[in-house]
Amino acid sequence: MASAITTLAADAPTLSAANTGFMLICSALVMLMTPGLAFFYGGMVRVKSSLNMLMMSFISLGIVTILWVLYGFSLAFGTDKGSVIGWTSDYVGLSGIGITELWDGYTIPVYVFAVFQLMFAIITPALISGALADRVKFSAWALFITLWVTIVYFPVAHWVWGAGGWLFELGVIDFAGGTAVHINAGAAALGVILVIGKRVGFKKDPMRPHSLPLVMLGAGLLWFGWFGFNAGSWLGNDDGVGAVMFVNTQVATAAAMLAWLGYEKLRHGSFTTLGAASGAVAGLVAITPSGGSCSPLGAIAIGAIAGVVCAMAVGLKYRFNFDDSLDVVGVHLVGGVLGSLLIGFFATGGVQSDAAGLFYGGGLGQLGKQAIGVFSVLAYSLVASAVLAFLLDKTMGMRVTEDDEVSGIDQVEHAETAYDFSGAGGGASSRPAGSLSVAAASKKVDA
Repeated sequence: MASAITTLAADAPTLSAANTGFMLICSALVMLMTPGLAFFYGGMVRVKSSLNMLMMSFISLGIVTILWVLYGFSLAFGTDKGSVIGWTSDYVGLSGIGITELWDGYTIPVYVFAVFQLMFAIITPALISGALADRVKFSAWALFITLWVTIVYFPVAHWVWGAGGWLFELGVIDFAGGTAVHINAGAAALGVILVIGKRVGFKKDPMRPHSLPLVMLGAGLLWFGWFGFNAGSWLGNDDGVGAVMFVNTQVATAAAMLAWLGYEKLRHGSFTTLGAASGAVAGLVAITPSGGSCSPLGAIAIGAIAGVVCAMAVGLKYRFNFDDSLDVVGVHLVGGVLGSLLIGFFATGGVQSDAAGLFYGGGLGQLGKQAIGVFSVLAYSLVASAVLAFLLDKTMGMRVTEDDEVSGIDQVEHAETAYDFSGAGGGASSRPAGSLSVAAASKKVDA
């Protein structure tokens, strides 16, 4: 996220229609990422859980939007209070903001900045949901989102991006969300799954994706929306930094996808569509904090490293016996850590700031700052999320029953199924003798 710009009264910025329009488009692109994530996750689960997976992302659009307007924007980006939280009463309900009032130091209205940041707040808890597939009560998930964004996301966003936030003041670089979004969500996912436990049949049943085309569609929408996520985070186009970030986003994503596929071929003997989609997302995650600091060649290196390391990391859940259903820890936590730390090596000192990494003569100073940012956010989110999950589990219960999980969470929690198999035939009177009934045919679908 762009740092604050100090200006004299004589050259104070005025509203830019170009930058304002650009940021509104970027906000819409970031909003599209949450439905894209829903498709990405929804295709990766078994057919009996696909609607629930879609809804776990979509509900974030509703809950977080209302909370952001009521108090979230004020907590995250209001006047600093003790370097840990913000608060500005005019931001409560977005009621005291003039329609042409500019975000401090920039040429876009406060309303535009607020709605752009809202889309980040929406997708972050949605990212967590992929680790919890198949087994969480929808009501418990909705309450968890409400509590989590209030206690974890809003304060962390202030630490990282808010003027006066302690990581912001320390000089930690996070262009678009490596710490505040991806490490935050990945650590939260790990904290929750350590509390609620594994799915029925973990490491015994195959649990294969039911629709790889949906996975690829979701990955494509994420890649597309990520240009708004990353390039928009400079909050304008006046100095070319956003353009560098746009290029680096594309370059790192491509490198990570190829690196993941190469590792997969060497390790398992095949190039898979799931690997291509996962590798692309790993690259997007890693370049999110770092793309405003490195050159395109550095972006290739960052993407390639993320592709290989994240591909290796997804297998850790089997070694350490934690059920990260859709590899949120392996991709978002590990990818976010890599992207944030690699700034300390690949920052050129000539793009978003003059902070240079080790490979560009900057020594270890920036790497140390990045490490503080990474591990402080990781620890806080992990512990706070685990405590929230524990309290919810002990009060209302986080998980559906074992029978409901086996029979299918879609029907239990939403009274719906993703696919109407009754439409596949012509009805009882027209069904050829000896053909399977709808019920029997449904049983043959991989549950």
